[in-house]
Amino acid sequence: MTDKGKKQMVATFAGGCFWCVESDFAKEPGVIKVISGFTGGNVANPTYKQVSAGGTGHVEAVQVTYDPARISYEQLLDVLWRHIDPTDSGGQFVDRGSQYRSAIFYHDQEQHDLAEKSKQALQQSGRFDKPIVTQILPFKTFYVAEDYHQDYYKENPLRYKCYRRNSGRDEFLEKIWSKEIKKAAPMTGNTRYHKPDDATLRKTLTPLQYKVTQKEGTEPPFKNAYWDNKQAGIYVDIVSGEPLFSSLDKYTSGTGWPSFVRPLVKENIVEREDHKLFSVRTEIRSRHGDSHLGHVFSDGPPPTGLRYCMNSAALRFIPVDQLEKEGYGEFLASFK
Repeated sequence: MTDKGKKQMVATFAGGCFWCVESDFAKEPGVIKVISGFTGGNVANPTYKQVSAGGTGHVEAVQVTYDPARISYEQLLDVLWRHIDPTDSGGQFVDRGSQYRSAIFYHDQEQHDLAEKSKQALQQSGRFDKPIVTQILPFKTFYVAEDYHQDYYKENPLRYKCYRRNSGRDEFLEKIWSKEIKKAAPMTGNTRYHKPDDATLRKTLTPLQYKVTQKEGTEPPFKNAYWDNKQAGIYVDIVSGEPLFSSLDKYTSGTGWPSFVRPLVKENIVEREDHKLFSVRTEIRSRHGDSHLGHVFSDGPPPTGLRYCMNSAALRFIPVDQLEKEGYGEFLASFK
């Protein structure tokens, strides 16, 4: 399953409600598909009703098919840790019972070893006051859940958002990881990517670039640099240079602005509620440059169902043949 020559590999995780876990993994660059289902028990072909009632030994789980050239198993483990409560043995958030416990189901010895190492590192990090109890178990059989559970976050967005908001999941995750996020925001010269002072920005940016990135402006549709750009390469923050999006995730949205189904480096993306225009939208900013980039909407195509609608003025495009020269050689593999 983890042969480095394979273009697709499989991982299996449990983290409570599979609607949420599926949604969290599906947004990751390099993830090809995520299926909700059941595993770990002793009842063949269980139904959702059977599993949710308890007694089957199964847990709600997801099976993740991914491209190892774009995302590693170690990175998938990190995604799992950042979206669950690994100290809770009685379920996850509002969902109680062993059928909602967290677990890693390894497909081979390599996955087992990586999972154990990752779990130990999390325990030693001091992030949590309690022991990490997420189980690491051998994978046996995965049973696909009923059709109406697949892509629930896209097929039933209002119900999904309502459930997730009331589940306590995001509130818990914000509490646990917010210190790291807040610490990362005001980056200084100690990192490769940083925000220059305002005087420098006024000298180096065009008036439109400054207005968009610093004053949360919006450029005109169809009259910007990258809305119709079809070259292969990556898009970085015009202010800090941090990598943000890839041409591999770009699509024609018809809006007149460059649109992407997901970020290239999720850690470089910050989401904030935007209450302008008499509605609540989700603003997208860069982590290190704190640049206003655009907004994300839930009307995008598969596999994420998201549309990251960005301003060209906030971006700089780097073609594939310039990645190594510009210092972004680590992203070359995804284009081969």
